[in-house]
Amino acid sequence: MHTNPYSIRYWPTWAGLAVLWCLSHLPYAWQLTLGRWIGKIVHLFALRRRAIAGVNLSLCFPELSASERERLVAEQFLSMGMGVLETAMSWWAPGERLQRLARVDGLQHLHTALGRGKGVLLLSGHFTTLEIGGRLLAQHTPFHVMYREHKNAAFDKVMKTARSKHFGKAIARGDLRGMLQSLQHNLPVWYAPDQDYGREQSIFVPFFGNPAATITATSRLARISGAAVVPFFQTRLPDARGYQLRLYPPLDNFPGPSIEQDTRRINEIIEARIREQPGQYLWSHRRFKNRPDGEAGVYD
Repeated sequence: MHTNPYSIRYWPTWAGLAVLWCLSHLPYAWQLTLGRWIGKIVHLFALRRRAIAGVNLSLCFPELSASERERLVAEQFLSMGMGVLETAMSWWAPGERLQRLARVDGLQHLHTALGRGKGVLLLSGHFTTLEIGGRLLAQHTPFHVMYREHKNAAFDKVMKTARSKHFGKAIARGDLRGMLQSLQHNLPVWYAPDQDYGREQSIFVPFFGNPAATITATSRLARISGAAVVPFFQTRLPDARGYQLRLYPPLDNFPGPSIEQDTRRINEIIEARIREQPGQYLWSHRRFKNRPDGEAGVYD
């Protein structure tokens, strides 16, 4: 990105980030309460995103009634609002303050996988708690993180600076060489392959029973590098009790005989975790934006 992040056009962004910095130092329970109010306001006015979330839930949970899906849409927006404040915490809150919020299970699975000496792919998904989950895990083990460049240059600068500070290295999405270098140094690399990044380097495999454009990078990177794949997910606990972080055993027989089979398997893992906490998943992303040839768009 070549745009000057300090240009006058970004002054409103810097003002908003300054407010978030101040809010990140409020008591934790206050931040979650404020986040829920932000989510309620966004739910009222973000009609397009609300519609996208509704379509996604109708495709992924057809067994639910319309009112049950509407409840999940509202719950997702509340979770998104809390996620805004959690992102501020993950960027600016001191580590000693965050330590008491995390309960970590399965860290031994990551250590076992690193014992192979070929790095680890930390497989995650786009939950609204993604940013805070990564910051909390970083207090227990070093790892590098993939990031997607933001169109707003000021926001992108702050995000990249914060992630580089807390995770050691922020690798731009698509920088496979940088990712392989981290794996070759036997470092974990954290990334989430569950969004629609377009047809290039993607194949259509089921996601909740619907064909979804899914990148094949997990299989290809594991095959090239020999890295183990360790699923990592987090859950926001009720009543401001913090977060449960879970690392699962490395995937057996991965990569398998075909990239398609591997990619299906990755989607199944993420789908299973979403079913455990559907209200904390980011449903307002156009997961089914690209369709197989001949199929009509679902968001039209």
